[in-house]
Amino acid sequence: MPGASLSRWTMSYFAAACLFLLMAEVLLVAGYGYPGAAIEAPPTLAVVHLITAGWFGLLMSGALLQFVPVLVAKPLKGGGVALPALIAIVAGETGLVLGFVAMGGGADFAAPLLSFGALFLSLGYLTVAGIVGVTLAGAWPLPLPARFVALGLIALVATLALGATFALVLSGYLPSAWAGFLPAGLPLHAALGLGGWLTVSAVGVSYKLLPMFLLAPDGASAGAGKVWLTGAAAIALLLAAVLLSVTDLAGSAIALTLALLFSLAGLGFYMVDLLTIYRARRRPKLELNSLASIASFAALFVGAAWLAVAAATGRLASDISAIVYLLGFGWLTGLGLAKLYKIVPFLTWLECYGPVLGRVPTPRVQDLVREPRARAWFLLFHAGVLIAALALALDLDLVFRTAAGLQLGASLALVAEFLRTRRLMEIAPDRRLPGGAIRPNFFLPSLQPTRS
Repeated sequence: MPGASLSRWTMSYFAAACLFLLMAEVLLVAGYGYPGAAIEAPPTLAVVHLITAGWFGLLMSGALLQFVPVLVAKPLKGGGVALPALIAIVAGETGLVLGFVAMGGGADFAAPLLSFGALFLSLGYLTVAGIVGVTLAGAWPLPLPARFVALGLIALVATLALGATFALVLSGYLPSAWAGFLPAGLPLHAALGLGGWLTVSAVGVSYKLLPMFLLAPDGASAGAGKVWLTGAAAIALLLAAVLLSVTDLAGSAIALTLALLFSLAGLGFYMVDLLTIYRARRRPKLELNSLASIASFAALFVGAAWLAVAAATGRLASDISAIVYLLGFGWLTGLGLAKLYKIVPFLTWLECYGPVLGRVPTPRVQDLVREPRARAWFLLFHAGVLIAALALALDLDLVFRTAAGLQLGASLALVAEFLRTRRLMEIAPDRRLPGGAIRPNFFLPSLQPTRS
């Protein structure tokens, strides 16, 4: 990462994201939300937003604040407002989730909580989008991986606009006529968030990080341009479907079908690129983060194929919850945890030993983790996801909650691994902190800036 500064608040974003993930998984194990309640019920919406706006959103935001400068080889602009953005997101997410919980209990204060949450959540994520957008704008013409991030920002803004609209409708602050848009708008909201912002951005960042961590040549990803074009077409069609639904014009179903077809085509190109990158790597033995990522990519492609088959056979309504679960946890959460297992030690190593590199002996990045122990946690996590998704498809509530418990246990163990890494607990005490090294905090920035 030549010339790229360590993002001051990235670890704080990661810590908050992990906290929201664990909270959501605890609620799933307890039977709060779907399948114990309807998909559209307030308890389900509370859990869903803990996972999406809390876990996924904060994880992606922290990653972009650190790696967008790497994508464009330019310093981050506006990074000083990253902390206010984080505070706004955490406050907004808390208000939104509590609003859904209050709505489920029939409380009168649900409406102001939902409105407060939507306002601050939108403000926080728009601030992150502004930081990333200004940084990208200063690096024109953009390299291809950065174009994915720019495309994802468009989907993010649309997702926020729809989410704020729904919150105001549910709060009663918009005319009741808007309530008719909810059934058609909620799937579009989810598609733009999960498929647009999060997946497109994750794919773009992977085109940079995978070759970097696998020591593969950049030219191995020959199909990235096709992936970007199909992704852009899919997002454009989703936006068209939103416009058609708002104006009560026909054609939204056709736009959604075409968006699905373009998405599947893009995933096909992406799968070919992934195989090429892994085969072209110069690192003969795969590290655990790369092995765990393979399971996440498999969940992505299996989930996409399942979605296509369900749509073609008329089983979408019955299978959609299991498909979304597999994509949300197997793909996005699995990939997020796998990359955190590399990024946390990588950034910790730079933060701690960067100031003394070349002057005193220092540990390697891999010395900060214990892969044999963590391998079991990743296996447990993905086994739990697979069983839970199948249980949802077969309507087996007790099996689902048991599998969700496996996920929770694995997630807790992996978060503990991240904390051990931050405390340098895998390094022998006599090698842990050579003279001049900086002891990293759990999730707050060090006082001394570090450059890689």
